[in-house]
Amino acid sequence: MILEFLVHAGAATEGFGGAAGMWAAIVKDFSNITEPAALAAFFQVLMIDLVLAGDNAIVVGALAAGLPADQRKKVILIGVLAALVLRIGFALVVQQLMGIVGLIFIGGILLAWVAWKMWRELRHAGQSHGSPEIAGDEHSGLKPAKSFAGAAWAVAVADVSMSLDNVLAVAGAAREHPGIMIVGLIFAVALMGLAANIIAKYIERYRWIAYIGLAVIVYVAVKMIYEGWVDPGVGIGTLFG
Repeated sequence: MILEFLVHAGAATEGFGGAAGMWAAIVKDFSNITEPAALAAFFQVLMIDLVLAGDNAIVVGALAAGLPADQRKKVILIGVLAALVLRIGFALVVQQLMGIVGLIFIGGILLAWVAWKMWRELRHAGQSHGSPEIAGDEHSGLKPAKSFAGAAWAVAVADVSMSLDNVLAVAGAAREHPGIMIVGLIFAVALMGLAANIIAKYIERYRWIAYIGLAVIVYVAVKMIYEGWVDPGVGIGTLFG
């Protein structure tokens, strides 16, 4: 259902050349998936999607942890649904986003901040006692909100930032492989909608997954910052002659 929605909506945006263009790009890239560059891009996209979906769920749970059980469940549901919708929205316009001068560079900076935040989460216990609905959110380093409105607002801001980071990171990792980019964006949406909490539990249980994901995110952030500066078409360096 998510795949069908993205394909039809993507055709409407013409960003990937319509449904036929999207499918042709996927077939082309995955027919050459054994090539080192394509395989590396696919691995990076997979790790980015897994770790950021779990991290998004952990952040939502931590921000909602200070609320009564009924309000907490509502905020967590709102947070996951909002992240799902935002990922779909950003995915549909990612081609246009990547064409904005300086946005790849800014996306790399934002992704570096996400990496720093994840490093703190992995190394230090947080200030939230966590919510029973989300595993691992007690290590988020975030203070829980004191009211339903405050939690909902904090979750909304976090969702916008993390969803944009997820989409830009996938696009940055697979920039030369549009078929892998499309599959990665679909995968990001599916994970956020269906398995974010499950991923959060596994990341909490097997910390090495998070460290591998962190290393990939750092690599992609550095790559995006570099390319976002030197790219002759959309690099921020073009603004300075």
